[in-house]
Order: sequence, then C-alpha cells, then structure tokens
Amino acid sequence: MWFLKLCAMVVAGFMIKYRERIGDTVGNADWMKYVGGVYNLIVISAVFIFFWSIASLTGTTDIFFAPLFFLVGGAFQ
Repeated sequence: MWFLKLCAMVVAGFMIKYRERIGDTVGNADWMKYVGGVYNLIVISAVFIFFWSIASLTGTTDIFFAPLFFLVGGAFQ
C-alpha cells in the first residue's frame, strides 16, 4: 500500500509540472474563477494530494484532518 502513496506523491508532482496541459484538457468552468482559475485549482489539488500521501505514509491522517473534523463537528468520525 505504501507504493500507491508514493505514486500519488509523484502524480502530484506531475500535476504541478504539467498543469497547463491538464488545465487545457479539463477546461475552464465558471466556479473555478473563485479559486483562481483552472491552473490554480490543479495546483491546490496537487498540494492536497501530496500532503495527504505524506500523512497516510506516516499514519497521521487524524491530525491532518483535524481542522475539517473541527468545522464539521466530528461527523466523519
């Protein structure tokens, strides 16, 4: 399972490197302008995937998702 997490980290790096090609493939939607456009959305997604992979490798996903649990009120626990 650790191999998939390492692959996710590599994919996140490729998402940042090739964000223009991915963004042109995905296209631009109206709701994407609120996060800075399609390219910024891809970068934000890649950073989230990268940190999620690191948290999964180290077993600290509960700490990583603690702000989300605080906002939602523990609905995911």
